[in-house]
Amino acid sequence: QVQLVESGGGLVQAGGSLRLSCAASGRTFSTYVMGWFRQAPGKERDFVAAITWNGDYTYYADFVKGRFTIYRDNAKNTVDLQMNSLKPEDTAVYYCAADKGLRFGNGYDYWGQGTQVTVSS
Repeated sequence: QVQLVESGGGLVQAGGSLRLSCAASGRTFSTYVMGWFRQAPGKERDFVAAITWNGDYTYYADFVKGRFTIYRDNAKNTVDLQMNSLKPEDTAVYYCAADKGLRFGNGYDYWGQGTQVTVSS
C-alpha cells in the first residue's frame, strides 16, 4: 500500500513557475514508477509525466515537453514536477500516481488527492 500526498499547487500568472511535490509513504518507493496527471474542469484526466524506478528515464506529454521536468528522490520518497513557462491551459488539478509498471494511461495503482494549479492570463 502506498499513500501519496501532493503539495505546491496555487495561483500563478502566465509565464510563471510552480513546483509540485508528492510525498509517498512506505519503504518500497523505489519499486514504483511515479507519474503526474492532470484534469481540467469538464475534461478527462491526462498523462503529464512519468519517471522510472531509479529515475533513469523520464517521459512527457507533448504539451509539456520543454516546460515541465519530473524528478524523484528515492531517499526522501518524493517526486516533484517543476513547471515553467506556465500557460492558462495548464490550469487543472494535478495528481501524483504510483504503479509497479511503466504506464501512460490512467491505470496506475495508487493516486494522491490532487492539488489545484491555476494559471491566470
